[in-house]
Amino acid sequence: MNWNESPQALTRTFMFRDFRDAFAFMTRVAFEAEKINHHPDWQNVWNKVTITLSTHDAGNVVTDLDRELAQRIDVIYEKFK
Repeated sequence: MNWNESPQALTRTFMFRDFRDAFAFMTRVAFEAEKINHHPDWQNVWNKVTITLSTHDAGNVVTDLDRELAQRIDVIYEKFK
């Protein structure tokens, strides 16, 4: 897993060819997040998306739900390479 992990969060920055691919990636991630009712904190600037995952209900720590969403995000990202 290519995520930076601290006790409080998982963080990763994803790079794309352009804004359209970055936005398409975010849309696909949004659908996966909805499926498991776990939503990322993220930022998009042109071809770059930075995602931070933590479980606010658990006191802003990393949980299995964060790791599951991170794995799903990684699978989505592979389709953009």
